[in-house]
Amino acid sequence: MLIEILAAAAETAPQTKFGFAEALEQGGFVAYATVAILGIMSFGSFYILFTKWFEQSKVMKQARNLDGLWKANSLRDGASKLDKNSAWRQLVDDGIEAEEQAGKLTDETERHDWLHASLARSEASINAKLAGGLPFLATVGATAPFIGLFGTVVGIYRALIAIGLAGSASIDKVAGPVGEALIMTALGLLVAVPAVLAYNYLQARNKNIAEMLTGFSSQVLANIASNGQVKPKLGVASTAAPAAKPAAAAAPAKS
Repeated sequence: MLIEILAAAAETAPQTKFGFAEALEQGGFVAYATVAILGIMSFGSFYILFTKWFEQSKVMKQARNLDGLWKANSLRDGASKLDKNSAWRQLVDDGIEAEEQAGKLTDETERHDWLHASLARSEASINAKLAGGLPFLATVGATAPFIGLFGTVVGIYRALIAIGLAGSASIDKVAGPVGEALIMTALGLLVAVPAVLAYNYLQARNKNIAEMLTGFSSQVLANIASNGQVKPKLGVASTAAPAAKPAAAAAPAKS
């Protein structure tokens, strides 16, 4: 008898479906708009992560092939051995062009300052290109949690309205809106955390590349200023020679 009563009660209980699709449907335009914005942010973040990673890896790989530049008879001949449209080729070409323009200056100090400033501008333009897209990652990391929080606030508001209309806080009235609110919060964090991690990772790699560019720019400037006499050491630098062993103590003089 008790089993039949429970079965009848289960059949008459409200059959409410709970899930991601149902939560979006209950949330309406606000829920769909929030998910769409977060989806665009997530796609843009991963697109920037992979494209910038490949771009940085290409620059780092090209840095290992600079020995051919310094083995050439002149800087102009060595530039032809570098990859076209590479950061390193741009620095060399800009240095050569600056040298031609600096030849019109009569003061040696002004000539050196012009060469240094030209290479610095070229270096800055490369760094700016490598940093492109990173502000988007920073924006996503900073705003995605608040966008998810906006969806959360709207979901809680709808839950309170449902409670007020029903006159009681029954689980079937508030589970959907509260579940929607929790989903929006989770989505906001799911979008923000990878964006912040990608931003910090790419920033660290850009800093490493910037240091490499600064060193290479100094080498190009020294080579131009010395008319090709100053060149960096090729290959792996040799290790320092071990310290000389102390001389053996002199034998005592025989009496």
